[in-house]
Amino acid sequence: MGRRWGLLVGVLGAVWLLGSGQGGRQPAETAAQRCFCQVSGYLDDCTCDVETVDRFNNYRLFPRLQNLLESDYFRYYKVNLKRPCPFWNDISQCGRRDCAVKPCQSDEVPDGIKSVSYKYSEEANSLIEECEQAERLGAVDESLSEETQKAVLQWTKHDDSSDNFCEVDDIQSPDAEYVDLLLNPERYTGYKGPDAWKIWNVIYEENCFKPQTIKRPLNPLASGQGKSEENTFYSWLEGLCVEKRAFYRLISGLHASINVHLSARYLLQDTWLEKKWGHNVTEFQQRFDGILTKGEGPRRLKNLYFLYLIELRALSKVVPFFERPDFQLFTGNKIQDAENKMLLLEILHEIKSFPLHFDENSFFAGDKKEANKLKEDFRLHFRNISRIMDCVGCLKCRLWGKLQTQGLGTALKILFSEKLIANMPESGPSYEFHLTRQEIVSLFNAFGRISTSVKELENFRKLLQNIH
Repeated sequence: MGRRWGLLVGVLGAVWLLGSGQGGRQPAETAAQRCFCQVSGYLDDCTCDVETVDRFNNYRLFPRLQNLLESDYFRYYKVNLKRPCPFWNDISQCGRRDCAVKPCQSDEVPDGIKSVSYKYSEEANSLIEECEQAERLGAVDESLSEETQKAVLQWTKHDDSSDNFCEVDDIQSPDAEYVDLLLNPERYTGYKGPDAWKIWNVIYEENCFKPQTIKRPLNPLASGQGKSEENTFYSWLEGLCVEKRAFYRLISGLHASINVHLSARYLLQDTWLEKKWGHNVTEFQQRFDGILTKGEGPRRLKNLYFLYLIELRALSKVVPFFERPDFQLFTGNKIQDAENKMLLLEILHEIKSFPLHFDENSFFAGDKKEANKLKEDFRLHFRNISRIMDCVGCLKCRLWGKLQTQGLGTALKILFSEKLIANMPESGPSYEFHLTRQEIVSLFNAFGRISTSVKELENFRKLLQNIH
Protein backbone atom coordinates (compact mmCIF):
# COMPACT_ATOMS: atom_id res chain seq x y z
CA MET A 1 0.00 0.00 0.00
CA GLY A 2 1.16 3.55 -0.71
CA ARG A 3 1.76 6.06 2.01
CA ARG A 4 -1.16 8.23 3.09
CA TRP A 5 0.70 11.42 2.34
CA GLY A 6 1.35 11.12 -1.37
CA LEU A 7 2.29 14.20 -3.33
CA LEU A 8 -1.09 14.27 -5.08
CA VAL A 9 -2.89 13.92 -1.78
CA GLY A 10 -0.71 16.68 -0.36
CA VAL A 11 -1.62 19.07 -3.14
CA LEU A 12 -5.33 18.18 -3.02
CA GLY A 13 -5.28 18.56 0.75
CA ALA A 14 -3.80 22.02 0.41
CA VAL A 15 -6.51 22.95 -2.10
CA TRP A 16 -9.18 21.68 0.29
CA LEU A 17 -7.77 23.80 3.11
CA LEU A 18 -7.87 26.84 0.91
CA GLY A 19 -11.41 26.16 -0.22
CA SER A 20 -12.83 25.45 3.22
CA GLY A 21 -13.39 29.03 4.25
CA GLN A 22 -9.81 29.61 5.43
CA GLY A 23 -8.54 30.93 2.11
CA GLY A 24 -9.61 33.61 -0.35
CA ARG A 25 -11.21 33.78 -3.77
CA GLN A 26 -7.89 33.18 -5.53
CA PRO A 27 -6.52 29.95 -4.04
CA ALA A 28 -3.40 29.77 -6.25
CA GLU A 29 -2.25 33.19 -5.11
CA THR A 30 -3.40 32.90 -1.52
CA ALA A 31 -1.69 29.53 -0.89
CA ALA A 32 1.76 31.02 -1.37
CA GLN A 33 0.87 34.33 0.21
CA ARG A 34 -0.35 32.75 3.43
CA CYS A 35 3.04 31.12 4.02
CA PHE A 36 5.29 33.79 2.58
CA CYS A 37 3.57 37.18 2.49
CA GLN A 38 5.20 38.16 5.81
CA VAL A 39 8.53 36.54 4.90
CA SER A 40 10.01 39.48 3.05
CA GLY A 41 11.83 42.71 3.69
CA TYR A 42 14.16 43.44 6.57
CA LEU A 43 14.83 40.99 9.38
CA ASP A 44 14.58 41.91 13.06
CA ASP A 45 17.85 43.03 14.70
CA CYS A 46 19.59 42.93 11.29
CA THR A 47 20.42 45.27 8.42
CA CYS A 48 19.76 42.56 5.86
CA ASP A 49 16.58 41.56 4.03
CA VAL A 50 15.11 38.24 2.93
CA GLU A 51 15.41 38.93 -0.79
CA THR A 52 19.16 39.57 -0.59
CA VAL A 53 19.68 36.28 1.23
CA ASP A 54 17.58 34.39 -1.34
CA ARG A 55 19.56 35.72 -4.29
CA PHE A 56 22.93 35.19 -2.66
CA ASN A 57 22.23 31.69 -1.36
CA ASN A 58 20.20 30.17 -4.16
CA TYR A 59 22.26 31.36 -7.13
CA ARG A 60 25.79 32.02 -5.86
CA LEU A 61 26.46 29.79 -2.87
CA PHE A 62 24.19 26.75 -2.67
CA PRO A 63 25.49 24.69 -5.66
CA ARG A 64 29.17 25.01 -4.72
CA LEU A 65 28.51 24.35 -1.05
CA GLN A 66 26.67 21.12 -1.85
CA ASN A 67 29.60 20.02 -4.00
CA LEU A 68 32.01 20.59 -1.11
CA LEU A 69 29.84 18.70 1.38
CA GLU A 70 29.86 15.63 -0.85
CA SER A 71 33.65 15.31 -0.52
CA ASP A 72 35.18 12.70 1.80
CA TYR A 73 36.37 15.24 4.35
CA PHE A 74 32.86 16.54 5.02
CA ARG A 75 30.71 13.47 4.47
CA TYR A 76 32.16 11.41 7.34
CA TYR A 77 31.15 12.53 10.84
CA LYS A 78 32.13 10.72 14.02
CA VAL A 79 29.38 10.59 16.61
CA ASN A 80 28.37 8.68 19.73
CA LEU A 81 24.70 7.81 19.42
CA LYS A 82 24.78 5.63 22.55
CA ARG A 83 25.38 8.35 25.13
CA PRO A 84 22.70 8.20 27.83
CA CYS A 85 20.23 11.03 28.26
CA PRO A 86 21.47 13.14 31.20
CA PHE A 87 18.01 14.45 32.14
CA TRP A 88 15.54 11.55 32.21
CA ASN A 89 15.53 7.77 31.84
CA ASP A 90 12.20 7.05 30.15
CA ILE A 91 13.36 7.39 26.55
CA SER A 92 11.20 5.57 24.04
CA GLN A 93 13.51 4.46 21.24
CA CYS A 94 11.99 4.77 17.78
CA GLY A 95 11.72 1.30 16.24
CA ARG A 96 10.94 2.47 12.72
CA ARG A 97 13.53 1.48 10.13
CA ASP A 98 13.69 5.07 8.86
CA CYS A 99 14.90 6.14 12.33
CA ALA A 100 17.93 3.84 12.14
CA VAL A 101 21.46 4.99 11.35
CA LYS A 102 23.90 2.83 9.41
CA PRO A 103 27.46 3.43 10.67
CA CYS A 104 30.51 3.01 8.45
CA GLN A 105 32.70 -0.04 8.36
CA SER A 106 36.31 0.68 9.27
CA ASP A 107 37.62 0.21 5.74
CA GLU A 108 35.07 2.67 4.30
CA VAL A 109 36.62 5.72 5.99
CA PRO A 110 39.84 7.25 4.54
CA ASP A 111 42.88 6.58 6.73
CA GLY A 112 43.72 10.28 7.00
CA ILE A 113 40.34 10.99 8.56
CA LYS A 114 40.64 8.14 11.07
CA SER A 115 43.90 9.51 12.52
CA VAL A 116 43.45 10.28 16.23
CA SER A 117 45.07 13.71 16.11
CA TYR A 118 43.74 17.13 15.21
CA LYS A 119 45.41 17.42 11.85
CA TYR A 120 45.94 19.98 9.15
CA SER A 121 48.61 18.20 7.12
CA GLU A 122 50.59 14.98 7.20
CA GLU A 123 53.60 16.81 8.66
CA ALA A 124 51.54 18.55 11.34
CA ASN A 125 49.87 15.26 12.13
CA SER A 126 53.17 13.54 12.88
CA LEU A 127 54.37 16.45 14.98
CA ILE A 128 51.24 16.59 17.08
CA GLU A 129 51.21 12.82 17.67
CA GLU A 130 54.81 12.97 18.92
CA CYS A 131 54.02 15.87 21.21
CA GLU A 132 50.86 14.26 22.55
CA GLN A 133 52.87 11.18 23.43
CA ALA A 134 55.49 13.34 25.14
CA GLU A 135 52.83 15.19 27.11
CA ARG A 136 51.29 11.91 28.27
CA LEU A 137 54.75 11.08 29.65
CA GLY A 138 54.77 14.45 31.42
CA ALA A 139 57.04 16.40 29.10
CA VAL A 140 57.03 18.38 25.89
CA ASP A 141 60.13 18.16 23.71
CA GLU A 142 62.20 21.18 24.67
CA SER A 143 63.88 21.18 21.26
CA LEU A 144 60.64 22.42 19.76
CA SER A 145 60.25 26.14 19.30
CA GLU A 146 58.37 28.03 22.00
CA GLU A 147 55.62 28.80 19.50
CA THR A 148 55.19 25.15 18.55
CA GLN A 149 55.15 24.04 22.19
CA LYS A 150 52.42 26.57 22.83
CA ALA A 151 50.46 25.26 19.84
CA VAL A 152 50.72 21.69 21.09
CA LEU A 153 49.36 22.63 24.48
CA GLN A 154 46.52 24.57 22.85
CA TRP A 155 45.62 21.64 20.62
CA THR A 156 45.77 18.94 23.28
CA LYS A 157 43.81 20.97 25.83
CA HIS A 158 41.30 22.22 23.30
CA ASP A 159 38.33 20.25 24.58
CA ASP A 160 38.62 21.91 28.00
CA SER A 161 38.30 25.36 26.48
CA SER A 162 35.75 27.64 28.10
CA ASP A 163 34.98 28.98 24.61
CA ASN A 164 33.00 25.86 23.68
CA PHE A 165 29.25 26.33 23.37
CA CYS A 166 28.59 22.58 23.08
CA GLU A 167 29.24 19.49 25.14
CA VAL A 168 30.89 17.41 22.46
CA ASP A 169 31.22 13.66 22.15
CA ASP A 170 34.36 11.89 23.24
CA ILE A 171 35.28 10.69 19.77
CA GLN A 172 37.83 8.27 21.24
CA SER A 173 35.04 6.40 23.03
CA PRO A 174 34.46 2.81 21.82
CA ASP A 175 30.84 3.82 21.26
CA ALA A 176 31.74 6.60 18.80
CA GLU A 177 31.37 5.59 15.15
CA TYR A 178 31.82 7.23 11.79
CA VAL A 179 28.64 7.90 9.85
CA ASP A 180 28.41 8.67 6.15
CA LEU A 181 26.04 11.65 6.10
CA LEU A 182 25.23 11.12 2.41
CA LEU A 183 23.93 7.63 3.16
CA ASN A 184 21.98 8.76 6.24
CA PRO A 185 20.22 11.92 4.97
CA GLU A 186 18.02 14.09 7.13
CA ARG A 187 14.39 13.50 6.20
CA TYR A 188 10.99 12.60 7.62
CA THR A 189 11.22 9.45 9.76
CA GLY A 190 7.79 9.36 11.42
CA TYR A 191 9.28 10.33 14.81
CA LYS A 192 6.62 12.50 16.45
CA GLY A 193 4.17 12.61 19.31
CA PRO A 194 4.84 13.02 23.07
CA ASP A 195 8.53 12.03 22.88
CA ALA A 196 9.40 14.57 20.18
CA TRP A 197 7.22 17.16 21.93
CA LYS A 198 9.10 16.61 25.19
CA ILE A 199 12.46 17.41 23.56
CA TRP A 200 11.34 20.73 22.10
CA ASN A 201 9.31 21.60 25.18
CA VAL A 202 12.38 21.28 27.44
CA ILE A 203 14.47 23.29 24.98
CA TYR A 204 12.00 26.18 24.78
CA GLU A 205 10.69 26.20 28.34
CA GLU A 206 13.92 25.71 30.27
CA ASN A 207 16.64 27.09 28.01
CA CYS A 208 15.28 30.09 26.09
CA PHE A 209 15.34 32.71 28.89
CA LYS A 210 11.58 32.56 29.40
CA PRO A 211 10.42 35.10 32.03
CA GLN A 212 8.50 33.57 34.93
CA THR A 213 5.58 35.91 34.25
CA ILE A 214 4.90 34.28 30.87
CA LYS A 215 2.45 31.43 31.29
CA ARG A 216 1.94 30.40 27.69
CA PRO A 217 4.35 27.68 26.49
CA LEU A 218 7.21 29.03 24.38
CA ASN A 219 7.08 25.91 22.26
CA PRO A 220 5.65 27.27 18.98
CA LEU A 221 3.99 23.92 18.30
CA ALA A 222 1.63 24.57 21.23
CA SER A 223 -1.95 24.79 19.99
CA GLY A 224 -5.05 26.56 21.10
CA GLN A 225 -3.64 30.08 21.19
CA GLY A 226 -5.68 32.88 19.73
CA LYS A 227 -4.55 35.92 17.82
CA SER A 228 -4.65 38.26 20.82
CA GLU A 229 -2.69 35.75 22.89
CA GLU A 230 -0.12 35.56 20.12
CA ASN A 231 0.46 39.31 20.18
CA THR A 232 0.73 39.31 24.00
CA PHE A 233 3.12 36.38 23.79
CA TYR A 234 5.53 38.17 21.47
CA SER A 235 5.49 41.35 23.51
CA TRP A 236 7.72 39.65 26.10
CA LEU A 237 10.24 38.78 23.39
CA GLU A 238 10.57 42.39 22.26
CA GLY A 239 11.14 43.39 25.88
CA LEU A 240 14.22 41.18 26.23
CA CYS A 241 17.77 42.32 25.54
CA VAL A 242 19.07 41.74 22.03
CA GLU A 243 21.16 38.73 23.09
CA LYS A 244 18.23 36.84 24.65
CA ARG A 245 15.99 37.70 21.70
CA ALA A 246 18.68 36.35 19.40
CA PHE A 247 18.95 33.12 21.40
CA TYR A 248 15.25 32.40 21.00
CA ARG A 249 15.38 33.25 17.30
CA LEU A 250 18.34 30.95 16.74
CA ILE A 251 16.53 28.00 18.34
CA SER A 252 13.30 28.82 16.51
CA GLY A 253 15.25 29.14 13.25
CA LEU A 254 16.92 25.78 13.77
CA HIS A 255 13.53 24.22 14.54
CA ALA A 256 12.06 25.79 11.40
CA SER A 257 14.94 24.58 9.25
CA ILE A 258 14.48 21.01 10.48
CA ASN A 259 10.76 21.22 9.69
CA VAL A 260 11.52 22.45 6.17
CA HIS A 261 13.82 19.45 5.62
CA LEU A 262 11.18 17.02 6.86
CA SER A 263 8.54 18.55 4.58
CA ALA A 264 10.86 18.57 1.57
CA ARG A 265 12.03 14.98 2.01
CA TYR A 266 8.78 13.36 3.07
CA LEU A 267 7.97 9.69 2.55
CA LEU A 268 5.33 9.95 -0.17
CA GLN A 269 5.18 6.29 -1.14
CA ASP A 270 6.25 3.16 0.72
CA THR A 271 5.68 -0.17 -1.03
CA TRP A 272 7.58 -3.43 -1.13
CA LEU A 273 8.94 -2.31 -4.50
CA GLU A 274 10.22 1.17 -3.67
CA LYS A 275 10.18 4.19 -1.42
CA LYS A 276 9.55 7.62 -2.87
CA TRP A 277 10.63 10.80 -1.07
CA GLY A 278 9.62 14.30 -2.07
CA HIS A 279 7.89 17.57 -1.22
CA ASN A 280 4.75 17.35 0.89
CA VAL A 281 2.90 20.63 0.44
CA THR A 282 0.27 19.87 3.08
CA GLU A 283 2.91 19.07 5.68
CA PHE A 284 4.69 22.32 4.88
CA GLN A 285 1.47 24.30 5.24
CA GLN A 286 0.61 22.67 8.55
CA ARG A 287 3.96 23.87 9.90
CA PHE A 288 4.18 27.31 8.27
CA ASP A 289 0.83 28.53 6.93
CA GLY A 290 -0.05 31.86 8.55
CA ILE A 291 -3.65 30.92 9.34
CA LEU A 292 -3.12 27.27 10.26
CA THR A 293 -0.33 28.25 12.67
CA LYS A 294 -2.16 31.35 13.98
CA GLY A 295 0.51 33.69 12.67
CA GLU A 296 3.42 31.62 14.00
CA GLY A 297 4.61 30.03 10.72
CA PRO A 298 5.94 33.15 8.95
CA ARG A 299 7.75 34.15 12.14
CA ARG A 300 9.47 30.78 12.18
CA LEU A 301 10.64 31.26 8.60
CA LYS A 302 12.03 34.71 9.37
CA ASN A 303 13.93 33.20 12.27
CA LEU A 304 15.42 30.70 9.84
CA TYR A 305 16.85 33.62 7.84
CA PHE A 306 18.21 35.11 11.07
CA LEU A 307 20.01 31.83 11.79
CA TYR A 308 21.39 31.84 8.24
CA LEU A 309 22.92 35.29 8.77
CA ILE A 310 24.50 34.29 12.08
CA GLU A 311 26.22 31.24 10.60
CA LEU A 312 27.15 33.14 7.44
CA ARG A 313 28.87 35.82 9.53
CA ALA A 314 30.81 33.20 11.51
CA LEU A 315 32.15 31.69 8.28
CA SER A 316 33.21 35.11 6.99
CA LYS A 317 35.00 35.88 10.25
CA VAL A 318 37.00 32.64 10.36
CA VAL A 319 38.36 32.88 6.81
CA PRO A 320 41.96 33.62 7.94
CA PHE A 321 41.99 30.38 9.92
CA PHE A 322 41.38 28.36 6.75
CA GLU A 323 43.74 30.50 4.66
CA ARG A 324 46.73 29.39 6.70
CA PRO A 325 49.33 27.68 4.48
CA ASP A 326 49.57 24.64 6.80
CA PHE A 327 45.82 24.00 6.81
CA GLN A 328 44.47 21.16 4.68
CA LEU A 329 41.22 19.29 4.49
CA PHE A 330 43.36 16.28 5.25
CA THR A 331 42.16 12.85 4.11
CA GLY A 332 45.44 11.46 2.80
CA ASN A 333 44.55 12.02 -0.86
CA LYS A 334 46.82 14.96 -1.68
CA ILE A 335 45.24 15.84 -5.03
CA GLN A 336 41.69 15.72 -3.71
CA ASP A 337 42.69 17.55 -0.53
CA ALA A 338 44.25 20.39 -2.55
CA GLU A 339 41.21 20.69 -4.81
CA ASN A 340 38.85 20.72 -1.84
CA LYS A 341 40.81 23.42 -0.07
CA MET A 342 40.67 25.53 -3.24
CA LEU A 343 36.89 25.05 -3.41
CA LEU A 344 36.56 25.79 0.31
CA LEU A 345 38.44 29.08 -0.05
CA GLU A 346 36.36 30.05 -3.11
CA ILE A 347 33.21 29.53 -1.05
CA LEU A 348 34.59 31.43 1.94
CA HIS A 349 35.68 34.38 -0.20
CA GLU A 350 32.22 34.43 -1.75
CA ILE A 351 30.74 34.50 1.74
CA LYS A 352 33.11 37.27 2.77
CA SER A 353 31.87 39.37 -0.16
CA PHE A 354 28.28 39.29 1.14
CA PRO A 355 27.33 42.96 1.53
CA LEU A 356 25.08 42.86 4.61
CA HIS A 357 26.74 40.71 7.25
CA PHE A 358 25.33 40.51 10.76
CA ASP A 359 27.20 42.69 13.27
CA GLU A 360 28.06 40.53 16.27
CA ASN A 361 29.65 43.52 18.00
CA SER A 362 26.16 44.59 19.06
CA PHE A 363 26.13 41.56 21.40
CA PHE A 364 27.59 41.50 24.91
CA ALA A 365 28.45 45.20 24.87
CA GLY A 366 28.19 47.73 27.70
CA ASP A 367 29.36 47.08 31.24
CA LYS A 368 32.04 44.40 30.99
CA LYS A 369 31.04 42.49 34.13
CA GLU A 370 27.38 42.31 33.16
CA ALA A 371 28.27 41.50 29.54
CA ASN A 372 30.53 38.63 30.60
CA LYS A 373 27.82 37.25 32.88
CA LEU A 374 25.26 37.40 30.07
CA LYS A 375 27.68 35.77 27.65
CA GLU A 376 28.34 32.93 30.09
CA ASP A 377 24.59 32.41 30.62
CA PHE A 378 24.14 32.38 26.85
CA ARG A 379 26.92 29.80 26.47
CA LEU A 380 25.65 27.53 29.24
CA HIS A 381 22.06 27.61 27.96
CA PHE A 382 23.20 26.54 24.52
CA ARG A 383 25.55 23.94 25.97
CA ASN A 384 22.55 22.49 27.80
CA ILE A 385 20.63 22.22 24.54
CA SER A 386 23.51 20.26 23.02
CA ARG A 387 23.17 17.79 25.92
CA ILE A 388 19.43 17.43 25.30
CA MET A 389 20.20 15.98 21.87
CA ASP A 390 21.25 12.75 23.61
CA CYS A 391 17.63 12.37 24.73
CA VAL A 392 16.17 12.14 21.21
CA GLY A 393 14.62 8.70 20.68
CA CYS A 394 15.05 8.60 16.89
CA LEU A 395 18.71 7.85 16.13
CA LYS A 396 18.70 9.58 12.75
CA CYS A 397 17.08 12.65 14.32
CA ARG A 398 19.65 12.46 17.11
CA LEU A 399 22.49 12.32 14.58
CA TRP A 400 21.36 15.42 12.72
CA GLY A 401 20.34 17.20 15.92
CA LYS A 402 23.80 16.67 17.42
CA LEU A 403 25.54 17.72 14.21
CA GLN A 404 23.47 20.89 13.73
CA THR A 405 23.71 22.00 17.35
CA GLN A 406 27.47 21.42 17.28
CA GLY A 407 27.67 23.36 14.03
CA LEU A 408 25.74 26.29 15.47
CA GLY A 409 27.75 26.09 18.67
CA THR A 410 30.95 26.26 16.62
CA ALA A 411 29.60 29.34 14.82
CA LEU A 412 28.88 31.00 18.17
CA LYS A 413 32.36 30.08 19.39
CA ILE A 414 33.84 31.78 16.30
CA LEU A 415 31.75 34.90 16.79
CA PHE A 416 32.40 35.31 20.50
CA SER A 417 35.69 33.60 21.27
CA GLU A 418 38.23 35.79 23.02
CA LYS A 419 40.97 33.76 21.33
CA LEU A 420 39.94 34.43 17.74
CA ILE A 421 42.03 37.26 16.35
CA ALA A 422 39.91 38.88 13.66
CA ASN A 423 42.90 39.80 11.49
CA MET A 424 45.19 36.80 11.69
CA PRO A 425 48.58 37.44 10.05
CA GLU A 426 48.71 36.01 6.55
CA SER A 427 52.36 35.10 7.01
CA GLY A 428 51.63 32.45 9.58
CA PRO A 429 49.00 30.85 11.80
CA SER A 430 47.76 32.07 15.15
CA TYR A 431 47.63 29.26 17.68
CA GLU A 432 45.32 31.09 20.05
CA PHE A 433 42.26 29.82 18.23
CA HIS A 434 41.65 26.25 17.09
CA LEU A 435 38.95 24.15 15.48
CA THR A 436 38.94 20.36 15.51
CA ARG A 437 37.93 18.37 12.46
CA GLN A 438 34.63 17.56 14.22
CA GLU A 439 33.90 21.25 14.60
CA ILE A 440 34.83 22.01 10.98
CA VAL A 441 32.67 19.19 9.61
CA SER A 442 29.70 20.14 11.79
CA LEU A 443 30.11 23.88 11.04
CA PHE A 444 29.88 23.47 7.28
CA ASN A 445 27.27 20.71 7.30
CA ALA A 446 25.06 22.70 9.67
CA PHE A 447 25.31 25.73 7.41
CA GLY A 448 24.65 23.42 4.46
CA ARG A 449 21.37 22.40 6.11
CA ILE A 450 20.33 26.04 6.57
CA SER A 451 21.36 26.84 3.00
CA THR A 452 19.28 23.89 1.78
CA SER A 453 16.28 25.16 3.76
CA VAL A 454 16.47 28.58 2.11
CA LYS A 455 16.68 26.90 -1.30
CA GLU A 456 13.72 24.63 -0.46
CA LEU A 457 11.59 27.65 0.45
CA GLU A 458 11.91 28.74 -3.18
CA ASN A 459 10.71 25.28 -4.26
CA PHE A 460 7.72 25.41 -1.91
CA ARG A 461 6.79 28.91 -3.14
CA LYS A 462 6.58 27.52 -6.68
CA LEU A 463 4.57 24.47 -5.62
CA LEU A 464 2.08 26.61 -3.70
CA GLN A 465 1.72 29.06 -6.60
CA ASN A 466 0.85 26.16 -8.92
CA ILE A 467 -2.05 24.94 -6.80
CA HIS A 468 -5.30 25.39 -8.70
